[in-house]
Amino acid sequence: MVPLDISSAELMEMCSKRIDRPAEFTPIFCEKVPPPQPPDAPCVKPASPGRTSTLLRPTPLVVVESRKDAQAPELQRFCESSPIALIRGLTGVLKMDLSLFSTKTLLEMAPEHEVEVRTQYRMPCDMNVDHLGQPTWECMSTRSFTTVMKYAQYQAETFKHSLKEEAEKLRSAGAKYAQHVADSAGVKRRRGLYECAMPMKMLKFGTNVDLSDDTKWRAQIQELAKMPPFCRIIAGCNMLSHLGHTVLGMNTTQLYMKVPGSRTPAHQENNCFASININVGPGDCEWFGCPYEYWGSSHFRRNLDFLKGSFWPNFEDLIEEGVPVYRFTQKAGDLVWVGGGCVHWVQATGWCNNIAWNVGPLTATQLQISIFSYEWNKLQSYKSLVPMQHLCWQLAKNIRFTNQKVFSLIRGQLIRSLAFCKMVANLSTSRGKQLKPQPRAKGEITHYCTLCEVEVFNILFVKEINGKFPVYCVYCARRFVSCSLSIFASDRLIFNIYYILKHVKHN
Repeated sequence: MVPLDISSAELMEMCSKRIDRPAEFTPIFCEKVPPPQPPDAPCVKPASPGRTSTLLRPTPLVVVESRKDAQAPELQRFCESSPIALIRGLTGVLKMDLSLFSTKTLLEMAPEHEVEVRTQYRMPCDMNVDHLGQPTWECMSTRSFTTVMKYAQYQAETFKHSLKEEAEKLRSAGAKYAQHVADSAGVKRRRGLYECAMPMKMLKFGTNVDLSDDTKWRAQIQELAKMPPFCRIIAGCNMLSHLGHTVLGMNTTQLYMKVPGSRTPAHQENNCFASININVGPGDCEWFGCPYEYWGSSHFRRNLDFLKGSFWPNFEDLIEEGVPVYRFTQKAGDLVWVGGGCVHWVQATGWCNNIAWNVGPLTATQLQISIFSYEWNKLQSYKSLVPMQHLCWQLAKNIRFTNQKVFSLIRGQLIRSLAFCKMVANLSTSRGKQLKPQPRAKGEITHYCTLCEVEVFNILFVKEINGKFPVYCVYCARRFVSCSLSIFASDRLIFNIYYILKHVKHN
């Protein structure tokens, strides 16, 4: 409600009136707004025989043939304008050694490294059923943990099992048929083995292998630095590089160890940031993707818990209901760019490893959908892994903006953030509480409310409970008064200030 060119002095003066002279106070921003709603999907019409082909969208594909192509700004613009894109040849022209991410190398470097395991049912890409065999979108899996060594053994055993099964099929078909297959397939026969179905009802998917330790995984991290700047984990053009602390799997690399049938259920990336995924090989992965603007469609959500649930959309159902879908194969060495907010789901069709991380393009579109996701998560009582308030302040501190839309979005967020901090500070002092400054330690993670899990920025409400110091947001702290915990009256209440108001320039 206030203009973007308001000075900090004017903003501070307006905020002070809320406590000191409430009759003169005018809202800084609209405080009575409806909750966020999913985006309105483009007009969704059931598919007719003639429209089916248009709903199965061609995959945006770029074949990189030289280092010049890899560093060209056109590649970045192509990716940032695509819901999802397949980049072929990039890792090859950059001479990236993907064997550093192979199971063999992992086994040699860190055999006892932890691997999260998801035990899943084995099914074809275009089918998903429950334990009774009934079609469903809901995915079932159980979580456990193992080590790189044990999962590597599992990968090898399933591969040997498939080789044995293939050999038995050839023998049963007769020597003549076996010779015909050998002559016609040649080298392709070996690749076919990577894509054969596993004769097992259940499978184990090794996921979220953390490669953030820059001592243990130095060689792997250095190899990824060969990527173009817009794809790098650390780059000035990547918003997530400016956070100042680690968010595992987002501004660090994670690795996935797969056997045929391993599924990553449908999801958007945390806070709808873009992501990079490279198939290390040797097998392939089947990808499905749906543009961001369709995620709120009732055809897509099916009354499932989109944030906390696990589901595998039926590809044909979506097409029949008029929701466009991308479907493509990611081969060894291929890079997949997942645009901000794109809903995607992936199934391995062979034995392979993948590496992935998030990036934050400095575009107005990425910023808008990430801020919306941040607010939507609050409504759904879901923790945002990216603290958007903190990130906006970091971007304002580190970057000189040249894009007017990005500048306006950031400045608008800072006005709201600063005004809220000032009003909370005034409320606290009016209750007789002293603000106690505490400098932010280098690399200190963002704090979240113990109860509602929203980001707590700048002013933390802390109370000692059994030797621990849980953090609360102002709203949960106020609710404690009616719950007899009386956090406002506690002598042990501490306010920690990260961005001291004295740093605000009164211009």
